[in-house]
Amino acid sequence: MTTNENTSASAVPAARRLGATGPAVFPLGLGCMGMSALYGEADRTESLATIHAYLEAAPEGMNTLLDTGDFYGMGHNELLINEALRTAPAAARERALTSVKFGALRTVEGGFSGYDGRPEAVKNFLAYSLQRLGRDHIDVYRIARVDPDVPIEETVGAIAEAVQAGHVRHIGLSEVGADTLRRAAAVAPISDLQIEYSLISRGIEDRILPTARELGIGVTAYGVLSRGLISGHFDRDRALPPGDFRGMSPRFQGENLGRNLDLVEALRKVAAEKGVSVAQIAIAWVLAQGPRHGVDIVPLVGARRRDRLAEALGSLRVELTASDLAAIEAAVPAGSASGDRYPAAQMAHLDSEH
Repeated sequence: MTTNENTSASAVPAARRLGATGPAVFPLGLGCMGMSALYGEADRTESLATIHAYLEAAPEGMNTLLDTGDFYGMGHNELLINEALRTAPAAARERALTSVKFGALRTVEGGFSGYDGRPEAVKNFLAYSLQRLGRDHIDVYRIARVDPDVPIEETVGAIAEAVQAGHVRHIGLSEVGADTLRRAAAVAPISDLQIEYSLISRGIEDRILPTARELGIGVTAYGVLSRGLISGHFDRDRALPPGDFRGMSPRFQGENLGRNLDLVEALRKVAAEKGVSVAQIAIAWVLAQGPRHGVDIVPLVGARRRDRLAEALGSLRVELTASDLAAIEAAVPAGSASGDRYPAAQMAHLDSEH
């Protein structure tokens, strides 16, 4: 990467607040899922080193955000974070906040069999997560997907009880639509909505993002590089390892993949003119949407290696002008992606898509 007049190598990034009621955090969160599941095998030593590098990247006094799910590797990811925090410098450990998703039901074979949002299940999932993480509280707790058999008011109410008991600090949501977001916020303060948002996943802009803005709810955006698809590092001939989720993802299939990678090449030209990488300009675009929409957005980067983390951190030095944003959106217009973001069976579980 080169640095030009549009980037600043010395600027200290400002913290972003997770909604009106949530904590202020480093403007990039670290999504840890890929260190345990869904992208093939990960190097444990490198994963721990990457978490440590992320924790130490934030300015002194600024909170960091580690995002996980109790079902990532069926507990493996929480145990990995536990180890990373235990072996991190004390100052970095004390500033690390945990964001945990729960509710997904797994099989011995690794499959998914639904979601459980019953109040008694919330308490059970929470107890196990606290034990695996080695912590007395979780900073942001959220159900991974809405349980269609349990009103969201009951699930959120159970998390609110955990807040009152001191086991949880803040309540989050994941992949919910505008109506569900409104119903949940009527029960208890919601810090943030975790949802996929990227240059090629912009569905939240119609109703969900305006509702979050109205209610004072932040957004933690995952999939900002669309699982590597728009990172600039994925090519048509790449062979995916066994167990890699992308082997079943419609956007990585056949003609869809080719058309989506054509968009990446158009974006690469814009990035080259800016003197930054494709991944950096894609992440910088998401970062720029917060001020534009009046709600803080914290991208979650799924780096599993220190070099990928370093590249992602470089996006914080990219300053996008109005003309830059126009060029980016001309290269990758809204709605231009080919294929759904999940297979049909998983799309059916997304309240945000209904």
